[in-house]
Amino acid sequence: MNEKKEFKPFIPADQVLPEFTATSVILGIILAVVFGGANAYLGLRVGMTVSASIPAAVISMGVIRVILKKDSILENNMVQTIGSAGESLAAGAIFTLPAVFMWAQEGLCDEPGFLTIAIIALCGGFLGVLFMVPLRTALIVEEHGVLPYPEGTACAEVLLAGEAGGDKSKVVFAGLGVAAVYKFVADGLVLFPSEVNFDIQNKTYTCGIGMDVLPALAGVGYICGLQISSYMFAGGILSYLVLIPAIAYFGGDTASRVLDDAGKAIPFNQLDPGTIWSQYIRYIGAGAVAAGGIMSLIKSLPTMVKTFRQAIGGFGKNVSGGDRTQQDLPLKVVLAGVIAVAVAMVIVPSIPVSPIGALVIIVFGFFFATVSSRMVGLVGSSNNPVSGMAIATLIITTALFKATGNDGASGMIAAITVGTIICIIAAIAGDTSQDLKTGYIVGATPKRQQIGELIGSVASALAIGGVMYLLNAAWGFGTDNIPAPQASLMKMVVEGVMGGTLPWTLIFMGVFIAIAVEVLGIPVLAFAIGLYLPIHLSSPIFVGGLIKWYMEKKRKYDSEEARKNAIESGILYSSGMIAGEGLVGILLAVFAVLGLNTDMSSIYGDNFMAIGNWVGLIVFAALLATLFYVCRNKKSA
Repeated sequence: MNEKKEFKPFIPADQVLPEFTATSVILGIILAVVFGGANAYLGLRVGMTVSASIPAAVISMGVIRVILKKDSILENNMVQTIGSAGESLAAGAIFTLPAVFMWAQEGLCDEPGFLTIAIIALCGGFLGVLFMVPLRTALIVEEHGVLPYPEGTACAEVLLAGEAGGDKSKVVFAGLGVAAVYKFVADGLVLFPSEVNFDIQNKTYTCGIGMDVLPALAGVGYICGLQISSYMFAGGILSYLVLIPAIAYFGGDTASRVLDDAGKAIPFNQLDPGTIWSQYIRYIGAGAVAAGGIMSLIKSLPTMVKTFRQAIGGFGKNVSGGDRTQQDLPLKVVLAGVIAVAVAMVIVPSIPVSPIGALVIIVFGFFFATVSSRMVGLVGSSNNPVSGMAIATLIITTALFKATGNDGASGMIAAITVGTIICIIAAIAGDTSQDLKTGYIVGATPKRQQIGELIGSVASALAIGGVMYLLNAAWGFGTDNIPAPQASLMKMVVEGVMGGTLPWTLIFMGVFIAIAVEVLGIPVLAFAIGLYLPIHLSSPIFVGGLIKWYMEKKRKYDSEEARKNAIESGILYSSGMIAGEGLVGILLAVFAVLGLNTDMSSIYGDNFMAIGNWVGLIVFAALLATLFYVCRNKKSA
């Protein structure tokens, strides 16, 4: 206890530096939009997002220190606080809302408008920030030294590195530029296929292997590391090299449920690997992901109960005056904001939330905000079981709506809306916790950070509405370009509870695979996501993880500091690659909506896939070489 009382922030409470300035707010909003849009695209492609705090902090230092010649660590911290809100809000929205677009494609409802998406996202963002305010003292201050908050602490270390920020920001921008050019050549000019695929299909053995040769996926693998990426790849191996061959082999000449153009059932051993995956394997994967999310939630129950008890006990302890580094938004402002959002959700016509739904959101939202805030303190934002919270919420909410007569399409849309807001609450609360931890270490003013989070939520809510509308208009959710894996899973869950339409045999096969993996002591959620996603996504992620493993374990360095700097350079470069691909992906969606065709694949004639597969692998290897170079280059490190 004494150690906590003796903690002194980098900037003392009695020292006042520029913090909440026009520069920090404008730059933070720009980064919130950029990283929100990039993470939305990434999440809709592969079902996961990455933290934006560190790259936002590095870019901020590059702009504020180098370009503007200003020196204020608190301004840099404010930029990353506002900027990282975009990534968290994007994660919550894209995991659920695309389900409504998919129902619209099926003719069950109308597409949600831009303002509807933005308002729903804004409600979740505001509630996530406001719910975290009274938790700050209990979790950030009183638990300092107990809860590590890995991303928040790492971001503080980057900010404290100070003068190194200018050079490090160049690494982020280099990754962004390389990935942007690569993505445009691959998917804009189509000079080589961005998906390399090799199928084996005959009477005795059917399987497939392939890789999406894209920079963002390699970047995700490097950031996650070998352990997580190998679990994902193992799930892909099970689905594509074990389950798909098993279904084709044991099915044999038996008619499947897949029909040809004449309406005749196709035998199992004549189905290609992609068809078997879409018709059978993805339901097994969905069962595994749902079970993994719920098991993660169950294992977290002791932590949840402890955190909730602490939150209730310390609810009124937030400070609104006195010491600058202990000032929170006043409790009456927090309560008024929560009530205002609850009323808005009920009375705004475009939000399909009833008074019961609003009550569910407030109760579950505060509970999961407390859970999320503590979970990220223990295991980091990347391992926060937000999808498990969303699945549990959707099951309970859908069952409640069905029992009260709110069934059919309207009940499913209402359930997804409630799930979306709660998912965003959990994601934003976790991000706010990490940012407040960073601020606690560097000596920021909590109240100003909390206002910054609200500003970031507004900017990213408007951005996410536009990005989702644009991507759906260009390609449609659930397609090969934008598969929206998490939202497809949520759609299955809601339909299954509401209408009983799921192939439960396949779902339970996935559930028991997840249980077997859990018994083996393997992190089930990462494995289950690999089982659920096409192997084309998990294989490049695995390659990125291998590169980081080599840099961590095999590469020889002159000192521990050199090793740390080299690995960090790879993380920054990977973050830039993710942002660069996401931004060009959005640009290509604009081209698609406008009808602009930049496709030059005709230069290959009829041999595009035969030649292009090998070209794609060669160019991807060259891209990976740039990542190696950045990590090994002493100047960049």
